[in-house]
Amino acid sequence: MCGRYAQFSSAQELSDVFNVQVCTPECAQLLPSWNVAPTQAVRIVRETVLGPERAVRTLELARWGLVPSWAKDPTIGTRLINARVETVTQKPSYRGPIRYSRCLVPADGYYEWQAPAPGARLKTPHYLRRVDGAPLAFAGLAALWREELLTCTIITGPARAELAHIHDREPLQIPDDAVSTWLDPDLTDAEEASALLSGERPALTAHVVSREVNAVRNNTPHLIEPVHS
Repeated sequence: MCGRYAQFSSAQELSDVFNVQVCTPECAQLLPSWNVAPTQAVRIVRETVLGPERAVRTLELARWGLVPSWAKDPTIGTRLINARVETVTQKPSYRGPIRYSRCLVPADGYYEWQAPAPGARLKTPHYLRRVDGAPLAFAGLAALWREELLTCTIITGPARAELAHIHDREPLQIPDDAVSTWLDPDLTDAEEASALLSGERPALTAHVVSREVNAVRNNTPHLIEPVHS
């Protein structure tokens, strides 16, 4: 799963990496965070259709936790921070977004909690990031609720073998060479879109970090620094 991540690269840096054409003022002003949590405002990349044969790649803010357009109220978003790849083309909350409203959720790294060792009682948090230092491109879905609240979710899948000892699931990343296809509004076949999620994932590295990350109120750069387990 993905329940906490870091996003401290600037809006300009992300715009350069993901070839963004328009960055909203609110998105540019968002402060860096080393402890992004569900229901907070996060940056997403998506392609917005402005007219026939014209789409613009944007960097904008969305609330983390998908609220489907048909929801009675936005509280459902707290339960939809992650979408499982196994059911993303089937569940009512995701069937529309996987066809018409895919996005990227940029991150500099993310946290996973390893189950306690025998005889221990506390989980151990790990910070994971790309080996090459580039931003992660989480596969995301977006939804606009009542024309006023843009929301998103992060798609997760079974963890690759080298990460499974930390957690059995991981947020799925869109391979660098598949970003344009994933964001393409002309791609409306759910199965074709979901097939992009099975591509080769960028190599990650992981290290143990302080349990201070457990509390959302803690939000400083030292949270991502390695500590002795």
